[in-house]
Amino acid sequence: MADIFSTHSIDVAAPAAGAFTITPNDGAIFDQPTRALYVGAGGSLAVEMLWGGAVTFENVPAGAIVPVRALRVLSGTTAGFIVGLY
Repeated sequence: MADIFSTHSIDVAAPAAGAFTITPNDGAIFDQPTRALYVGAGGSLAVEMLWGGAVTFENVPAGAIVPVRALRVLSGTTAGFIVGLY
């Protein structure tokens, strides 16, 4: 099937076109910074942001999409089944 939007420019507000599963790891930087993170099992979500600094989002519910540009999900994360969207 042809992508009818293939001639449109892609910006960070556009829907995600790719995804990857994430295992929290303090040493692993993503090949591609995220546009958002999907959280399949609720909990805390500790991330290193694209422009620096780390932050923990507390009480993220299952099924949430957190719109952050992240470089990695840190091992202090208790949320699970995390998917990076880009």
